[in-house]
Amino acid sequence: MTLATATLGYPRIGKNRELKKALEAFWGQKSDEATLRQTVQQIRLANWQTQKDAGIDHIGIGDMSLYDWVLDWIGRLGLIPQRFQHLAGLDQYFAMARGREGIPALEMTKWFDTNYHYLVPEIAADMEPKADFAEFLAVVDHAQRVLGSRAVPMILSPVTLLCLSRREGDFLAHLHRLLPLYRELLTQLAARGTAEVQFHEPILVTSQGVGLRTAIETTYTELAAVGVPIQVMTYFDDLGDTYPWVVALPVAGIGLDFTRGRNLELLQKYGFPSDKTLGVGLVDGRNIWKIRPQRVMPIREAIQKVTKNLRLQPSASLQFIPYSAQRETNLPAPLRQVLSFAEQKLAEVVLLAHGGEGNAEKLACLEAQWQAFAQFSPANPTVRERLHQVTPQTLERALPYEQRRPLQPQLPPLPTTTIGSFPQTSEVRQLRVKRKRGEITQAEYEAAIDAEIARCIRYQEEAGLDVLVHGEFERTDMVEFFGQQLAGFAFTEHGWVQSYGSRCVRPPIIYADVARPQPMTVREFRVAQSLTQKIVKGMLTGPVTMINWSFTRDDLPRREQALQIALALRDEVADLEAAGAKMVQIDEPALREGLPLKRERWDEYLSWAVDAFRLAAGVAKPETQIHTHMCYSEFGDIMPHIERLDADVLSIENSRSNNETLWQITRAGYKHQVGNGVYDVHSPVVPTVAQMVHQLKSGIAHLPLQQIWVNPDCGLKTRRWEEVIPALKNMVAAAKILREETHATPE
Repeated sequence: MTLATATLGYPRIGKNRELKKALEAFWGQKSDEATLRQTVQQIRLANWQTQKDAGIDHIGIGDMSLYDWVLDWIGRLGLIPQRFQHLAGLDQYFAMARGREGIPALEMTKWFDTNYHYLVPEIAADMEPKADFAEFLAVVDHAQRVLGSRAVPMILSPVTLLCLSRREGDFLAHLHRLLPLYRELLTQLAARGTAEVQFHEPILVTSQGVGLRTAIETTYTELAAVGVPIQVMTYFDDLGDTYPWVVALPVAGIGLDFTRGRNLELLQKYGFPSDKTLGVGLVDGRNIWKIRPQRVMPIREAIQKVTKNLRLQPSASLQFIPYSAQRETNLPAPLRQVLSFAEQKLAEVVLLAHGGEGNAEKLACLEAQWQAFAQFSPANPTVRERLHQVTPQTLERALPYEQRRPLQPQLPPLPTTTIGSFPQTSEVRQLRVKRKRGEITQAEYEAAIDAEIARCIRYQEEAGLDVLVHGEFERTDMVEFFGQQLAGFAFTEHGWVQSYGSRCVRPPIIYADVARPQPMTVREFRVAQSLTQKIVKGMLTGPVTMINWSFTRDDLPRREQALQIALALRDEVADLEAAGAKMVQIDEPALREGLPLKRERWDEYLSWAVDAFRLAAGVAKPETQIHTHMCYSEFGDIMPHIERLDADVLSIENSRSNNETLWQITRAGYKHQVGNGVYDVHSPVVPTVAQMVHQLKSGIAHLPLQQIWVNPDCGLKTRRWEEVIPALKNMVAAAKILREETHATPE
């Protein structure tokens, strides 16, 4: 039986990152709004046409965004915080995203357990939403002209939106203010003859879902009454205990993720209503491997035994993967043949919709490709044996924190530093291009990088920073750089995905056992340290972040992959120490984002995630100070695990969260040192000395002065030198003012 097909979203940066280039040109006043919007429309049209040509029956539309989909719904619903209300149009939109002089941006955090960032809505207790759906409806009109009844508007549910917000006041009161606006939208869609809509409700798969029954049932009872068929889309995990009442909602269909969690078990236990369509998320929308017929075909068959009213679809939006694997012509053939990006996922959805009917040859070809790949990437016995020899003692530092702190470098109170990276200018990026093309030699490339390091050291000394970094000019990306030097990683040329706004990354692919053939960062560290009498930190990306920001293997547990990387980093820490490093920073900004969406699974994940960090850092001598950085994370509910990291200094984002992260650390009684992220590096605004003094005073009110470091809230890679230099000088000046006001002296 051939099934209908659907999509839940598509990559939106353009095959050649056209959105990134258009945004940066607009922000740099090199193009106008009309040009920017024309680029967006071209990407949108290309996406629709690709899905149509692939044979998708129900194409999700309306996810294309100038910056962020959640931010779009903030605007459509009129949920504009007071500080932005004097602005209009794109001035207001981008001020909420990026901030502007005197106006902090909305907080930014990760979209569930993905590496995509969304802008967090701020909803005051007395906020009155006001709808403006004109732009969204114009997109719907356009889509219906191009796609006809295949066009399915995608709508962010009011319940998920409220759950992801920073809000004051009663949840249900806010919901009742929003529902009339959603009814208005559905009424206007009904007038256009819209065949159906998708309501995206991923909050249902989290631990919050069980407490949302009243809100969810109220929402869909009211909205279903408009008469437009509603498909409720869930993804990233299973419905858990919410399953029985979610599938009973008065809607036309429910979409479930069958690549994560236990939705198949729930389906078999509770059944599925015969009057609803089941959206079968059987093609993994978050990883880049082709389907394995021996795995997916039995699941398809098991689902069909429960219900016949099915649609095949990806497990989630395809925005989390690149556009097309066919462009990656430089990868080894056995690997390339088992890769599946967005375009290939569409073909897989259609293939599975037809099942085995006439597709025996295609399915057999897939199996043969996987067998060839298995021969291409055998296990590494040395790596497996090293892992076998890891014991609990391997994870321990030689001395506890209280005993090793006096042995570590002594600095002024409120020591100043940065997170690691400095501006990646076009000149720096061109160096890598020239080396790749063979236009300069490796020696010439290294000499040019060393000149950038020297300039960076000079700027930091002139700014008065206490602890310096080398600037990371040789690094394309904090994960990609290390993966390029580790066995078991592969890299694409065109595999870009959106992280936020104009920020795009190319996640590495882990396809085999990971090992370190040679030192990765020692040369640049030695260059930097030779140029200054001040301490230069060695800079590494932690094993959990490398796992969470890569496309991982699907044949080996993530735990084992993380521990393999940790062993490689352990060797790097030892080599940095031997080269004279007194401080080594092992960044784990993605530690929290890997948390399972169900709380009952947190401890299992955090156990191996923290063990991986400790395995990497445990080799350090007591005299070596280990730093780590975690950005855009909430720590209050995982503080025991943060403490178990046993890092000497933990630097945090604290500028967009209004000190909430610092308060969480304080309430937990955290005893180690904390780097207070005093300004927002994702905004082009240069903060004043007074603003940072205020931020630091808030910090001192919550933590003893002796525990606090002063730093930006993240790396400076995406900023310009003319923003970075004055911001760092102001930061150092603010720290000095506080030292004088508090009469603080070195320990």
